[in-house]
Amino acid sequence: MTIHDELLARHRAVMPDWLGLYYEHPIALVGGAGCWVDDAEGRRYLDFFGGILTTMIGHNVPEVVEAIRDQAGRILHTSTLYLIEPQIELAERIAARSGIPDARVFFTTSGTEANEAALLLATSKRRSNQVLALKGSYHGRSYATMGVTGNRSWSASGLSPFVVSYVQSGYRFRSPFAGLDDAAFSEVCVADLRMVLDTTTSGDVACMIAEPIQGVGGFTIPPDGLFGRFHEVLAERGIPFVADEVQSGWGRTGEHFWGIEAHGFVPDAMTFAKGLGNGVGVAGVVASPELMAAVGANSISTFGGNPIAMRAALATLDYVERHDLQANAKVVGARVKEGIERIAKAHETIGEVRGRGLMIGVELVRPGTTDPDPAAASGVLEGARRAGLLIGKGGLYGNVLRIAPPLTLSAG
Repeated sequence: MTIHDELLARHRAVMPDWLGLYYEHPIALVGGAGCWVDDAEGRRYLDFFGGILTTMIGHNVPEVVEAIRDQAGRILHTSTLYLIEPQIELAERIAARSGIPDARVFFTTSGTEANEAALLLATSKRRSNQVLALKGSYHGRSYATMGVTGNRSWSASGLSPFVVSYVQSGYRFRSPFAGLDDAAFSEVCVADLRMVLDTTTSGDVACMIAEPIQGVGGFTIPPDGLFGRFHEVLAERGIPFVADEVQSGWGRTGEHFWGIEAHGFVPDAMTFAKGLGNGVGVAGVVASPELMAAVGANSISTFGGNPIAMRAALATLDYVERHDLQANAKVVGARVKEGIERIAKAHETIGEVRGRGLMIGVELVRPGTTDPDPAAASGVLEGARRAGLLIGKGGLYGNVLRIAPPLTLSAG
């Protein structure tokens, strides 16, 4: 029995069946450096998925390691009942980066919890449990965030604390509007939003929550400005816009620091997580002071904003800014995407290549059709691993390859 076989047997004996594992023969990653990782049996891989877009600046980065080590030698935990200087510093920097006037920041431990917090703010502010979300969206695994997720593969229950109305996202490839150009598609989506507001809500909607680029949904990208048009409609009715930047933030798209910037407006709130801690659990919500003040009861975050996570996040953010990784993501991401597009010309199985920066989706279909081919995606995932490359997959039907390496990936 191999090391991985033994670990798998132990995993299956104590972990839930619904806790998914990649690969026919799952692997354990035990070490790494830069864009490379090593498994428990000594095999090395090029990591093009980064723990689901989380190891944003690579593995074993000295600056992050030293920040964690230094803080661990001082104090590990205090809770938010006490002042935490690195928490305050990180909040100051995120607030300044957000573009939200006089912004406030609340830290959590995961993107799911961050979206929960944003939904709490909006529903409390508007005194409403009605929420607008996008078709194909994913916002987390918890009861409330699952309730606003527009992807059947990740919705384990129809029960929800919210009344949710779903509107068109930026996905066109297999939509009824596949043949429309950006302008026409945007007009249809805005008209659909108005119709949804007038027909499936009572008007006092708590918020719209939207990923600028859908992650689990297969890296689907709306036309630039579409969400800005949505925001105009929502603003007419006083409805806040929450941008879920859990996967699209921190410069990953190359063109912008936040994915929502492609749409020409500043949202009322943004949630963040994933790459900020470079593997350490850091997440949160940054919002207008009016929205953040909507919570009318006592609240704390036991582990949110803890000193270890804050030091890791500050070191990661420093690294991103000092090395201009946003610019690197734009240049290197374009090169990766162009290479995949050349491959696509010779393979009818590739229905569409899309993405921005180092956030690239490859939709696989049955040749000659737009029918999703999840088996092909699983086959490519396995083949890539055998060749020493780790990638991800997603999409509504599990047929989209997800390519999102660390932002430090070099062009050489």
